[in-house]
Amino acid sequence: MDALKQKIREEGIVLSEQVLKVDAFLNHQIDPVLMQQIGHEFARRFAGQGVSKIVTIEASGIAPAVMAGLELGVPVIFARKYQSLTLKDDLLTSKVFSFTKQTESTIAISAKHLNADDQVLLIDDFLANGHAARALIDLIGQAGASIAGVGVVIEKSFQAGRADLDARGYRVESLARIASLAGGAVSFLE
Repeated sequence: MDALKQKIREEGIVLSEQVLKVDAFLNHQIDPVLMQQIGHEFARRFAGQGVSKIVTIEASGIAPAVMAGLELGVPVIFARKYQSLTLKDDLLTSKVFSFTKQTESTIAISAKHLNADDQVLLIDDFLANGHAARALIDLIGQAGASIAGVGVVIEKSFQAGRADLDARGYRVESLARIASLAGGAVSFLE
């Protein structure tokens, strides 16, 4: 996706060889026009896959997931990281480690929103080591649902996440694949 790569070049900030800050347009301030384009691209790539639900993790995956849900005409579920008074019964739960925050969280989805008939598309803002994707896959498996694929806005291809998901047989579609953040510069694979 050329518009996304251009935005990363112009507004992304390389904090280290492992961390890219994109809070100017993706995970703090959101560029709605870019999110609409991202949603359209995910819908194009997963058209015909029978997607009935989209699942993401709060908070940074919500914007691209909602736009893809709008394009595909399906509901979007976000796994919550925090305990809630209204989300406490009949939960699917899993643990996820955040590379950026260096913390582990319990994520949860109400079991009433996913069932064995669902064909789920996972969407997230980043794919690094694959911890978030594996936790979401675990939740979907607990529901007995199927996985249509994994949509990622920005993939750090130099980390192990994609290789792990590929080895498990999941279809991964990344809109921007970063080969390196060395020397403070973003290098793309494609």
